[in-house]
Amino acid sequence: MKSILKIVVVAILTWEAKLVLKKYKPKIVAVTGSVGKTSTKDVIATVLSHFFFVRKSEKSFNSELGVPLTVLGRPNGWGSITAWLKNIFEGFALILLPNHYPEWLVLEIGADRPGDIQKLTSWVKPDIAVITRLSKVPVHVEFFSSPAQVFEEKGRLVEALTRDGTLVLNADDEDVLAFRGLTENASLLYGLANNSDILGTAYEIKYEGEGKERHPVGVMFKVNTQEETLEVFMKGSLGVQTMYPVLASFAVGSSLGLSPKKIFQAISVHTPSPGRMRLLSGVKGSIIIDDTYNSSPVALHEALNTLERVETSHKKIAVLGDMLELGVYSTEEHKRAGKHAQEVADILITVGIRARGIAEGALDNNMSEKKVFQFESSLEAGQYLQTILKTGDVVLIKGSQGVRMERTVEEIIADPLQKEKLLVRQDKEWMDR
Repeated sequence: MKSILKIVVVAILTWEAKLVLKKYKPKIVAVTGSVGKTSTKDVIATVLSHFFFVRKSEKSFNSELGVPLTVLGRPNGWGSITAWLKNIFEGFALILLPNHYPEWLVLEIGADRPGDIQKLTSWVKPDIAVITRLSKVPVHVEFFSSPAQVFEEKGRLVEALTRDGTLVLNADDEDVLAFRGLTENASLLYGLANNSDILGTAYEIKYEGEGKERHPVGVMFKVNTQEETLEVFMKGSLGVQTMYPVLASFAVGSSLGLSPKKIFQAISVHTPSPGRMRLLSGVKGSIIIDDTYNSSPVALHEALNTLERVETSHKKIAVLGDMLELGVYSTEEHKRAGKHAQEVADILITVGIRARGIAEGALDNNMSEKKVFQFESSLEAGQYLQTILKTGDVVLIKGSQGVRMERTVEEIIADPLQKEKLLVRQDKEWMDR
């Protein structure tokens, strides 16, 4: 019964969203990829909102349901029939009555299963399409016949570009670059490779304090455009991956004729998204790198690279949960992650059945059994962390959404009263799960 109701609700909301786009004719930026979609969407929206009336996908509204809700400006109704009826009513009102509608929509477009993007692009035609990064083993690959089929599905967004639309691509990913062959539209490249139109260089982690009190506070890097070079400081987050959403937003802004200095000014007020390589204060003076939004092989390895680059005289602890929806690649990828963790972390803590493969990979590569700890739940891992953390310890916490690794962070965050502002999945509906 619930599945039938969902089909009906999605059909009605999609029909309404089509009529809304036809009536108000907003410009659309659509963002897809296997890694970094939400962060990229958020930074692009921050930039454009300084110059236009903008609406973005909330959280990760990127599905057959999330995209129509964004177009209509409505929230998730979760399990409430009353809320869904209200969404449908408000959709009709938007169609029938005058409304001050956004000039730009910044939409996140996901592909959980074959045909997802193809269905969305049958009625969503982006003026700017942004492809962030793909992965040789993408998230959700278990629902596709191969990674190549995932790439093909992502390419549907490129094919849906408007006649005068612009394609924005990550130049550091050869699979992303291949999408240029799907369209004759103008394209802009961003990344760390020298062929990038928007080039990122001189990445470094910034610190405050002296001696044992020294701790990371953010990252600094240069954005090189064809017009000028600007130095960007992203406070409160870590990782080379932090650069990419900023570079993508410069590319989008440039395609609209915005000057680099104006884009820079807009980015300077951007707040890092919860659960995405965000720096938080932990108990006992520890430092948390909160990357609990989701996990995939390529994202996990980038996170571990960041942990390795952090300079500290204290312990480095990796707390890693299951990576879900990897299908036949699951065992191999978890073991490979364990090998990497062994090279980086002083202590490894795993959460979940699949993450036992991470522990196995670390132990197979000579990590001491005394430094590897395995738990079934994220809560248990957090409770154990409380007993071993000391001042200056750096803790990376990461796992797929279904493992709920934010509960580990909640156990060790310095100010738990601020958790609703700092952590992912703090809505009542998530908390009740």
